[in-house]
Amino acid sequence: MTTRRARAGAFTAGVLCANSLPHLATAVTGRRHLTPIGGAQSAPWINAAWGTANLLAGLALARRVAGGEGRWDSRLVAFDLGAAAFATWMASSEAAMRVNWHGKDDR
Repeated sequence: MTTRRARAGAFTAGVLCANSLPHLATAVTGRRHLTPIGGAQSAPWINAAWGTANLLAGLALARRVAGGEGRWDSRLVAFDLGAAAFATWMASSEAAMRVNWHGKDDR
């Protein structure tokens, strides 16, 4: 695998792992949250499935780009940048559109 391709894979793995966190947290708290498979008011079990799928895909991709080497080098930076890029995008889009903001009783 080329270095550029490994970095792109690590970046994508970071995005997938970061995307899993809000869905898994929403599932644990029993709230509803937007997913592509269930729409704007996806049930907690759908969020659990979507979050788990994202986490497993991200970890599998991270393992693949690590290639069994002991050091991550620039790939770790790319993974972190992917997670940071997703977190920035998510915070910005939620602040602007308030897609997942609800009242006190949003269960």
